[in-house]
Amino acid sequence: MSENLEKLALELQKIEAFMLKAEKAFGYLLEKVHPSHHKNAINLLHYLALRSLDIRELQDALHAEGLSSMASSESHVMGQLIAIQQHVGISKPETEEEVMSYAASKQSLHNKSVALFGKKEMEAVPYIMITFDTSLASDYDKVKSLLQSGMNIARINCAHDEESTWFMMIQQIKRASKVTGLSCRIYMDLAGPKIRTVIHKSGKLKVEEGHSIYLTDESQLNGAKNTIGCTIPAISSQLKSGETVLFDDGLIETRVEKIEEGRAKLRVLRVSSKKPFIKNEKGINFPDSTLLTPALTDYDKQCLKFIQKHADIVGYSFVRNTKDIIELQEVLGNSKKPALVIKIETPEAVKNLPDLLFCAMREENTGVMIARGDLAVEIGFERMSEIQEEILWICEAAHLPVIWATQVLENLNKSGLATRSEVIDAAHAALAECVKINKGIHIIHTIEALRDILARSGGHHVKKRFTFRPLAIASRFMAT
Repeated sequence: MSENLEKLALELQKIEAFMLKAEKAFGYLLEKVHPSHHKNAINLLHYLALRSLDIRELQDALHAEGLSSMASSESHVMGQLIAIQQHVGISKPETEEEVMSYAASKQSLHNKSVALFGKKEMEAVPYIMITFDTSLASDYDKVKSLLQSGMNIARINCAHDEESTWFMMIQQIKRASKVTGLSCRIYMDLAGPKIRTVIHKSGKLKVEEGHSIYLTDESQLNGAKNTIGCTIPAISSQLKSGETVLFDDGLIETRVEKIEEGRAKLRVLRVSSKKPFIKNEKGINFPDSTLLTPALTDYDKQCLKFIQKHADIVGYSFVRNTKDIIELQEVLGNSKKPALVIKIETPEAVKNLPDLLFCAMREENTGVMIARGDLAVEIGFERMSEIQEEILWICEAAHLPVIWATQVLENLNKSGLATRSEVIDAAHAALAECVKINKGIHIIHTIEALRDILARSGGHHVKKRFTFRPLAIASRFMAT
C-alpha cells in the first residue's frame, strides 16, 4: 500500500469509529423507532455523525485516487465507507446485516414511497400532488382529467371549506379512481394555528420605513392609533427586543424595539410592497421568536376525527419540536391512523430536524414536506436554496419520502405562461419523491408540463448523484 493510501486508510478508519460511537451514544433513539425504520435510523445517525465533520480535504484526496468521495452516499453511508476501505486495501469482515448497501437503500426508499403515496404509472417521475379547489367538489369531469393527466395524491386543506365539501371532494376522487383504474391517495392538511393581523375600521394601516408601529393582542386593540392586533393571545409577552417580525409573506419587515405593557413597539425596516399598507387578515411571521402557540389547535383536533375516517395521509402544520409530534400521536391514539407527513416551515423545525425525524419514525408510515413558502419567509430567501438541499439530504439518509411544495410552476398555473426561473425550480424538484402543485386555472397544462420537466431532469440524476445518459449534443458531434 502506498503512503498516500495508508494516510487515507487511517482517516477512513477514524471516521468509521466516530460513526459507530455516535450509533452507540444515540442508541436510545433507535429503541423507539418502528422496526421498519431501524436500519435507516442507524444510517441517519451515521450520516449525521459524518456531516458533523469537515472532510473536504479527504474527499479531494479520495477523488484524486479514483475512489468515491462519499459525496452521494446519504442513503448508505456506512456501506459506502466500508467499500472505500476495501478498495484502499483494508480487509474487512463480511458486511454485517445492519449495514445498508446502495441497492438495499434504493429499494428501501422506493418501498417507503409506495407505502406512503401508493402506486404510480410513471416510475421515472416523482409523485404529483394537487391541491383541491372548492369547485372540484362538484366537478367530476375535472377530477377525472386530473387523474388521467398524472395526479397521484389529492390534497385537501382543512383551513378552507368544511366537512361536507371535503366529503364531496373525496367522493369525486374515489369515483374517478374507480372508473379510470388509477390510484389516488387522499392527503389532508391540518390548518395549524392561524397567525394573522387584526385591523379594525379601515382594515389597513399605512406604514413607512423608519417609522414605528405597535403590535398587540387582538383583544386589546381598542382603536389605538398605529396599532395592529394579532390573533395570538399575549403576543407581546412572547417577543424580545431585536427580534424580527414580518408581515404579508415578508413584504414588510419590522424589528422589535421595545416591549411595553400589553404591546410591542416595532420599527419598520423595509416595505417591499408597492402599496405601503399592512392589511387585515394578513400573515405574520416571527422567525426569531419562540411562540407558545400550540401546533395542534382545537380546530385541528376536531378535523382529525374526519381525517382518520376518510384520509390516507395527514399533513401536520407548524411543527417545531418533538413535543408537537408526540401530542398528535397521542390524540390519534391506537385507532386507525393515517400516514404522517411533518411540514418543515419554521427555523425551529429546521434546527430540530434530526429529532423530528427520529420521533416521526416511531410511526410505520411517514414523510416530510418542505413547505417552502413560510420557510423562505422565516429563514430568508438568501438561505432557502441551501436549507432545502440540506433537508433533502437528511431525509434521504433517513429513507423518508419528501414532498417539494409551494409555488411550483405557479405562473404557468395562473397565467398559462411559465417563467424561466420557475422551470429551473421545477426541474430541481426531481430530487424529491413528490411535487405539490397548487390550484390554478391552467392546472391540467401545468401537470403535463411538470411531468415533462421532471422526466427530462430526472434522467440525469438519481437523487443528487448525477448519471450519464447519452447526451444528444455529444451524440450528434460523434456522428459527424
